[in-house]
Amino acid sequence: MTSRADAAQPSALLNSATRHSGSRCVVLCLVSTAATGLGLLLPAALGRTLDLLLAHAPATRWVLCCAGIVLLLALLDACETVLGGTVDARTTAWLRRRLTGHVLAVGPRAAARFGPGDLVARLVGNAAQAGTAPTARAALLAALAGPVGGMVALGLIDPWLAAVFLVGAPVLTLLLRAFSRDTTRCVADYQQVQGRIAGALAEAVEGHRTIEAAGTADRETARILRPLPELSRAGYRMWRVQGRAAGRATAVAPLLQLGVVAVAGVLLTRHRLSVGEVLAASRYAVLATGVGVLVGQFAGLARARAAAGRLSEVLAEQAPAYGSRRLPVDGPGRVELRGVTARRGDRTVLDGVDLVVPGGTTLAVVGRSGTGKSLLAALAGRLADPDAGEILLDGVPLRDLPHDELRRAVGYAFERPALLGTTVEDAIALGSPSPSPARIREAARTACADDFVRRLPSGYATRTADAPRSGGESQRLGLARAFAHDGRLLILDDALSSLDTVTEVQITNAVLAHGSHNTRLLIAHRAVTAARADAVAWLDGGRVRAVGTHGELWRIGEYRAVFGGGGGHE
Repeated sequence: MTSRADAAQPSALLNSATRHSGSRCVVLCLVSTAATGLGLLLPAALGRTLDLLLAHAPATRWVLCCAGIVLLLALLDACETVLGGTVDARTTAWLRRRLTGHVLAVGPRAAARFGPGDLVARLVGNAAQAGTAPTARAALLAALAGPVGGMVALGLIDPWLAAVFLVGAPVLTLLLRAFSRDTTRCVADYQQVQGRIAGALAEAVEGHRTIEAAGTADRETARILRPLPELSRAGYRMWRVQGRAAGRATAVAPLLQLGVVAVAGVLLTRHRLSVGEVLAASRYAVLATGVGVLVGQFAGLARARAAAGRLSEVLAEQAPAYGSRRLPVDGPGRVELRGVTARRGDRTVLDGVDLVVPGGTTLAVVGRSGTGKSLLAALAGRLADPDAGEILLDGVPLRDLPHDELRRAVGYAFERPALLGTTVEDAIALGSPSPSPARIREAARTACADDFVRRLPSGYATRTADAPRSGGESQRLGLARAFAHDGRLLILDDALSSLDTVTEVQITNAVLAHGSHNTRLLIAHRAVTAARADAVAWLDGGRVRAVGTHGELWRIGEYRAVFGGGGGHE
């Protein structure tokens, strides 16, 4: 298994991607190298053919040889194109699967750190760019074989030709090294700005109704496009680096070619070379100074490496580890927080929280906006881990539970549920082990969702994307999914906020009904919801200020002010 330190290295990720390509990448390397080899044979064959024709000797066999080499080059080029596309597609798919799996394993912390838009940009654009790395490496190997082979061929024709080329070779090498370094830096900057734009765009798409209602579309457009000048500067720097490298190489390469041809001409006058060998030497000089091809390949590899660096940042996020302990079979769902501290950035949101939710009871968590209610709900079901302290379910620390057992034991409903699945029935059944249609409909009735689902064009078989629904109806479907899950602990993270008062009372009664769930943890913003709970935990300043019934706490003016202030959403 790749360690966190290894995963943080772009080269390690690219090596893994290349190994995943397996035999296809090896075949691609062989095909590319074979094409380069044939390209090196062609000048020699053409030179030999020319010498025979000038000597009026039979040259049919050599003409056919040249034609065969050209035909094979065309076939190998076609194979290289097909193999390259296949390897790129397979590698990109592998990178996307790996990144997606890791993001899902890390959980909400990944989106909190990078933002949904930037994650999508990395998953889509950067994965596709990094996926070209195996092909780029194979092409670079073939591109390097051309100059090396050309130089060797020049030496075989005459050592003086190779000596002339070697005079300028170090200059070309330094140019390529500087180009590779500068290009990697510029591409990384460009991709980083792209990610920022994607993140801002995702935020705007999610809040499009609020933007429309506020009439701030122009302002949001300006905010999203604000990094464009920076993106433009990064793009210009990238092209300037490539253009400068190509220009310098173009200035050096023709001088080397002219030098080789001039020396070949002198050797021809001294009868040390034939006309055909001069022709071959001129072609090998072009191959030996093929910096233009190398510049393009280095640029492609630099883009792939920079993209791999952005993927590695995500993969370096540590996924939570799970244990192997089992929950007691007849556990009532008792939840216990012991000295739980949780930070977000430099801010301590929860500070040494001690809290017990007895099994089979309902605890409402209330507090002003920003006091950590939603974070506590996330910690209670291990959607996040505390920085200190531990959380136990029926006496077993959450960290010690296997992933599947933990998820079977804890059900969640959120303020803005993501309704995944092809149909409405699939969305309700998500996460439940083979629920029956009767169970799904019972859960929908409990969540007061059955009536509006039946009014949909195809009822429970209506495609989720085609099911028109309000925010309250989406919340009811999310609640139905939590009720169908039927774990020993149900956590409602502000999952009643979009419901009308009558529906909220009905669902609250169903949630609090005996036997509906063993233990319920509610994030409450309304006094009527807190009043129905067995107990209320009052969060204030990141600590539990008091625990008691709603009636007991209502005598405290500051507690009443939590609801009188509107109880904004976290």
